[in-house]
Amino acid sequence: MANEWNIGEQRKKGIAQEAEFALLVGVIHKTQTEELVEEYLDELEFLALTAGAVTVKRYTQKLVAPDPRTYIGKGKLEEIADYIERHEEITMVIFDDDLTGKQTNALEEALKVKIIDRSSLILDIFATRAQTAQAKTQVELAQMQYLLPRLRGLWTHLERQRGGIGMRGPGEKEIETDRRIIRDKIALLKEKLKVIDRQAVTQRKNRGELIRVSLVGYTNVGKSTLMNLLSKSDVFAENKLFATLDTTVRKVAWDSVPFLLSDTVGFIRKLPHHLIESFKSTLDEVLESDILLHVVDVSHPQHEDQIRTVNETLDELKALQKPTLFIFNKIDRYREQHYDPFLEDDAKEEIEMSIRGNLKHLFLHDNVLVSALSKEGINELREKVLKMVKEQYHIRYPYQSRQW
Repeated sequence: MANEWNIGEQRKKGIAQEAEFALLVGVIHKTQTEELVEEYLDELEFLALTAGAVTVKRYTQKLVAPDPRTYIGKGKLEEIADYIERHEEITMVIFDDDLTGKQTNALEEALKVKIIDRSSLILDIFATRAQTAQAKTQVELAQMQYLLPRLRGLWTHLERQRGGIGMRGPGEKEIETDRRIIRDKIALLKEKLKVIDRQAVTQRKNRGELIRVSLVGYTNVGKSTLMNLLSKSDVFAENKLFATLDTTVRKVAWDSVPFLLSDTVGFIRKLPHHLIESFKSTLDEVLESDILLHVVDVSHPQHEDQIRTVNETLDELKALQKPTLFIFNKIDRYREQHYDPFLEDDAKEEIEMSIRGNLKHLFLHDNVLVSALSKEGINELREKVLKMVKEQYHIRYPYQSRQW
């Protein structure tokens, strides 16, 4: 009899889900350009795809400031409502900025579909990606912190009842009860995280005196693929945002020089602050690292902005000044996008040396061009990392003779 309950296969395939169809909405503020908002929406579309939604159409609107009630203007709201009415397959509208509870309610009432903002979309992806107890607790904490200030705006079932004497008191008591439950839950989750953090600190201490190297970078730049390549391990990697949430650590030895290599959660623009706060314990691995390998998708048109986003987060973590090597990944895709097919190898080499020089001048760190897919540049990467690791060992143990 065939095994119809193959657990491994079930885990890989998962439960079949119908695709959801979404509209994306972005507002162009006075400090933003249309091009920048379109880039944000490109990223939002990728986030939606990662969560399982297909983007049907985008809307943008120029506003001095978002409408306090509906976020977008009345005319744009009517335009979106008319489109949804004519296309019944639309199940949600995703906004590129955070909405208040009242804005969410007003939009749901006007559009009659699910309303999701960027933060709730990221939290949904995090919830599906979390595997370990630490990641699950961090995601739940971030969800509770996201919900708490929106509770009054989301509290709508009492508004549909008749107002007047006798109705206000119980409503206020009930919403306060929910607030207290959420606050208690947040406090409980924080205590749980402290216990997990203490266990993680013990684990890090047990790793001995080895130099620690961390892969950091924007989400979906190829960190996990490089991790697999450099450590010969099997870390989950796919072409979706936030494929990795849990920090993975592997012991590596090159030319008999041992060190620890870790893969961390990717960063993203407009990452909710409470999410950074919740995941700081995971990012402690970055804080305690001796060397950072900052992975960049050099083929992405906004890779310099992505570098700055990651650097801002590293600066917030007080980890920006650590010895860093920039790994400009996906150089093969960059060539496909920018090079004439008949360009000679010498000219290509000259262009790439110029790119490396400019980026080193701009971000003040050495770099290497690689392709994790074709393994180009990996030998140079290994040599540079090995040199940095040896230097760190020499700094840490200046009077000990080590035969590497």
